This record gives sequence, structure tokens and C-alpha cells, in this order.
Amino acid sequence: MKEKILFTKQNGMPMMLLWGLLYIATIIIVIIGGVYDKDALAGAGTIWLAIGWFPFKGLIVLKPQEALVLTLFGKYHGTIKGDGFYWVNPFCSAVNPAASTHLRQSDDVGSSAITSVQGVKTNTAVPSKKISLKIMTLNNNRQKINDCLGNPVEIGIAVTWKVNNTAKAVFDVDNYKEYLSLQCDTALRNIVRLYPYDIAPNVDTTGDGIADEGSLRGSSEFVAQRIRDEIQQKVENAGLEIVEARITYLAYAPEIAAVMLQRQQASAIIDARKMIVDGAVGMVEMALERLNASGMVDLDEERKAAMVSNLLVVLCGNHDAQPIVNSGSLY
Repeated sequence: MKEKILFTKQNGMPMMLLWGLLYIATIIIVIIGGVYDKDALAGAGTIWLAIGWFPFKGLIVLKPQEALVLTLFGKYHGTIKGDGFYWVNPFCSAVNPAASTHLRQSDDVGSSAITSVQGVKTNTAVPSKKISLKIMTLNNNRQKINDCLGNPVEIGIAVTWKVNNTAKAVFDVDNYKEYLSLQCDTALRNIVRLYPYDIAPNVDTTGDGIADEGSLRGSSEFVAQRIRDEIQQKVENAGLEIVEARITYLAYAPEIAAVMLQRQQASAIIDARKMIVDGAVGMVEMALERLNASGMVDLDEERKAAMVSNLLVVLCGNHDAQPIVNSGSLY
């Protein structure tokens, strides 16, 4: 549905003065009719006094970044945007199906008494029909999702969004806030199942048929961008714009967290051992080359093997070496 802006100028003050002057004039007419026994004049003035308050219902005040969607006898009449003082047809009624819905996010327009039912906050007082045009943040509950390797992970996202088209937001979906929350959950599940938690071999996360090094932990920025694009595609028909999506929480599910921690520790120990061995071999090789170059000691193959073994034990051991002094021959 196409959005129609009603006013480009503020007309509230002139209309308030006009209806106020008419009301004052009516009071004067009633007084004159009563003084001069003009029943018709007094009767007409009395009738206007009884219904003259009704046009004042059309006076509307909007704050910055607020909008009001109006219907007239069931048809879309238009949208008022921009801060100021306006007057509209008093028969118009404001529509906002999400007025009483407060998600886990920054406050909407019109805060009041709020109760929480299954993570969705609902106003218990009379909600405001104004629609906030501010950038708001939706922080959905953490979800447990299986990654592409089948490992359960817990992940949470924060989505910043705003209303771009008030007519679509009000009339094209039943409740645009709940609709957004549901689409965030489904988009998160669709994207997370394409990635492993950590880098894994032979995994294609981009869909080009080539294995890559994408992962939830190492490619969080790229994953968040894909989640944002997925949500934007889903909520386009609701008149919403997704400004940004960020991963706020990422961890293995509790049932496998301890096992995965041991796996990570083992992997780290193996990597450290590989580095120590590579360094030790280089140092032994350098020692043998220096001894041969200087001609200080003439070692046969058996003595070289014994020296290499002793140096590797010293360099690769977990504890300090306990030297044994040999006062005799090797043979």
C-alpha cells in the first residue's frame, strides 16, 4: 500500500483559534437571545454549545519522529508525519495494531504500565496510537540451533530497525512488531545452519561449491550481514527497514560445551607441541652445523644420534632437564 502524507504545513493553531472564536461567539448569541427573548436564536446557540466541542477532537500534537495513520469510515485517509500541531477531520480514527505490543527493545511511543507474557510485553493501560519513526533495537531471546555439522549452539542477535512506510506497516501485516520478531528468528535459524561453529574442513558456507574457512566464530561480521539481508528481504512488505544486525551471544549448548572445550584445549596443545618440535629440530640442526663447521668435535653417526636424542629431550620436555655427567666413554 502506498503511503499518503496528509499535511505539509501545521494547521492546528489556526483551526483551534477559529473553533474557539466560534464557540465564544455562540455564547454571546445565546446571551443575546435570552436577553431579547429570541428563542430561535437562543435555541440554535444552545445546540451549537452542546456539539461545538466535537471539532476540538481533531486537534493532534506530534513529537519529533512520530507519525499517525488515520482512517475515515474504514478507508485509509492518510498519514501525518513531522512534529507540530495539526487539525484533522474529527471523524478520523488513528490505527496502530502494534500499539500495545512491546518487544524486548528500546521503548516505543507512549510508555505506561507493562506486563510480560512469554517474552512479549503488553500495555495494560490505554496504548498510544502513534507510530514511532525512531531507530529501535530488537534483542530477541537466545536460540538453540544446530550448525552445519549438527552441533547445537546458542546464539542471540540484536537488530536495529525503523518504520519506513507507515501504511504498509499498519495495513499489510497484522502486527508489524510481532512479524519482525518472527522473521528475525527464522532468518537467524536459516543462516546459522549454513556455518560450523569453528573452522571445519570440506565445508562450503557460501554455496559456490568450494570449501572455505567460514565459521560462526571467525566470520561473525559476514554472518551478521547475511542475517541482516535475510531479515530485510522478509520484512520489505511490512514497510520496515533493517539498519543493522549484530551477534550478541555465541556459545556451544551446555550439553556439549564441556566436551568442545576439551577438544579446543587438545587442539591448542597439539598446535603448541608442533611449534615446539619445529623449533627444537631447527636448534639441533643449527648446533650440529656449528660443531661441524668449527671442527671442535668429530662425531660419528652414533654420537650424533645420541646428541640429537638428548637435545630433543631437553628442548621438548615439560620439565627442566636433569643432566647426567658421563665421566667415561660411550663404549
